[in-house]
Amino acid sequence: MRGSNHNGMRQFNERTVLRAIRHNGAIPKADLARLTQLSTQTVSIIVNRLLEDGLLLKQDRIRGKIGQPSIPLSLNPDGAYSVGLQVGRRNLEVVVCDFLGQVRHSWQHNYPYPSPAEVIPKIQEGLNHMQAALGEAWSRCVGIGLSAPLAMHAWGDLMGAEASSVMAAWEDIDLVHLVQAMTPLPVEFAKDTTAACVAELVQGQGRDLPNFLYVYVGTFIGGGLVLDGHIVNGPRGNAGAIGSLPFANGQAYANKQLLELASGWQLEQSLMAVGLDPLLVGQDEIMNQAYDTHTQPWLAQAAQSLALAITSAAALLDLDAVVVDGSISPALLRALMQQTEKALGLVRFDGIHAPTLVAGKVGSMARALGGALLPLHAQFFPDKDIFLKQDAGTLSP
Repeated sequence: MRGSNHNGMRQFNERTVLRAIRHNGAIPKADLARLTQLSTQTVSIIVNRLLEDGLLLKQDRIRGKIGQPSIPLSLNPDGAYSVGLQVGRRNLEVVVCDFLGQVRHSWQHNYPYPSPAEVIPKIQEGLNHMQAALGEAWSRCVGIGLSAPLAMHAWGDLMGAEASSVMAAWEDIDLVHLVQAMTPLPVEFAKDTTAACVAELVQGQGRDLPNFLYVYVGTFIGGGLVLDGHIVNGPRGNAGAIGSLPFANGQAYANKQLLELASGWQLEQSLMAVGLDPLLVGQDEIMNQAYDTHTQPWLAQAAQSLALAITSAAALLDLDAVVVDGSISPALLRALMQQTEKALGLVRFDGIHAPTLVAGKVGSMARALGGALLPLHAQFFPDKDIFLKQDAGTLSP
């Protein structure tokens, strides 16, 4: 985390200072100069500018040490806001987070499957609701982070014939263009599970784990990938798509993909088949013994298939850990992790490193929160592309 004292790097240096404060908490200017390896004068100029812009706050002076009392600087939570918009296969989530990445407002709309005729008007309704909730502070909103499955129309057949027919319409809808037409704010897009992975990287286990596979167990299971502390998107934005991992002939689940074996949808279907509420999958009540005939077969199947997927990923990527989170019940998720640990204990890891299995820290709101973090990252985090933009004349000294 180094800045540069060369001319033309003002924006990069400002972002470097903001990142240092974000990672280290309230800190005096002298310590900022040491951490960023910027000159004291450069740091002073940057800090004054960020204070004027309302992005930093001065804390109480620290006294009792040698030399002049120092004034720690912290991020101003109200310095900027961002909207996260998550369009999922079972619900729509809209959140507003502040400059610290803390959720200030949230709004949700549930549906049995994503019909464009229902979802699109609700997107506008959700955005209107967030603007009203922020009031005058909406002027400090820097953008909208949109997250959704890359292929909303895919696997509709797993949700039933009616759902498949309706969801097919998404194939011809440019969701990013549609949302951008609703607002003057810039719209950033990421695959839903990649957005959740962003949230975990910035606000959760990613602070301590440089290399991990991220697994999100929702209606369908999916994932993201972090290597050397950076999100790996891939050329088509689909890196970490573990839900599509196939299981070959000869295995117990031949010709199946992981999402057909370890998704919350299978358990929901089991509950609905006997007239029970599928939303139980998101509630800890699902772990009552009365539901064992549904949960235990699902846990056994999901854990075994997930363990095999993790082993394959570890062989290819040499991972430190696998972080597991999701929108299913926290108690059910813990049970899934416990059974997956047992299944991994039966797998041969000869010649490869067995990654640690750890629980995510963000929870069910990870996809929406990760979306909200995208505009903040684009606006305020150091970005190597800034150097290229400078050559194009878009960065002023």
